[in-house]
Amino acid sequence: METTTTAAATTETTTSFTDLLKNSVTENFTSDISISKILITLGVAFLLGMFIYLLYKRIFSGVLYSKSFNVSLIGMTMITAVVIIAINSNLVLSLGMVGALSIVRFRTPIKDPTDLIFLFWAAVAGIVTGAGFYTLAVIGSVVVGLILFFFVKGGSVESPYLLVVNCDNDASEQLVHKHIGTLVKRYNVKQKTVTQGNIEMTLEVRLRDETGRFVNQLTELAGVRNAVLISYSGDYVS
Repeated sequence: METTTTAAATTETTTSFTDLLKNSVTENFTSDISISKILITLGVAFLLGMFIYLLYKRIFSGVLYSKSFNVSLIGMTMITAVVIIAINSNLVLSLGMVGALSIVRFRTPIKDPTDLIFLFWAAVAGIVTGAGFYTLAVIGSVVVGLILFFFVKGGSVESPYLLVVNCDNDASEQLVHKHIGTLVKRYNVKQKTVTQGNIEMTLEVRLRDETGRFVNQLTELAGVRNAVLISYSGDYVS
């Protein structure tokens, strides 16, 4: 008797869980998408994409600004929102789109890590907006934008340089290191080549202004033949 009661309870629990799962799927996936919801979602996605566009243009610190890349951030936000709306509308369609999108590969190289942040931000903003969490999308974008603005735009204004120095001997080399240590907070030796009667060093330094004065002071040191200061982006291949 107890076994029968337990089996019946288990069957009832299983049935209830199955019904709950079916009801959840039925409520979350509906083929009827209102025009007003589509327009509101696309409008919010466009505003968020425009915010990302303006912020990227404002804090861009690279050499060549790509307007097409920046415009693609707006398109990515809106397109991702449309995809999420379609996924929320139909269970079968959502499974098919997940399988189709999983084979997409992007071959465009991303040289600046900041560009990757903006790409991921645009995609996430589109996902959250398409899911209907407008408040989360707006507040999250504002907070992320403020953080990026203050950390990227308000960062250090010191520029990286490569300093190539040729000196006569070890004594002049030590003199160069001592002098550079008094002028900059930190520097790194990237390369050192020693030949007969000559020591060539390549150092990475960060300077604010007065680069000409910095080079002149080095060339006036005893045993220093010449000093060349080269501006670079921060990447160095030895």
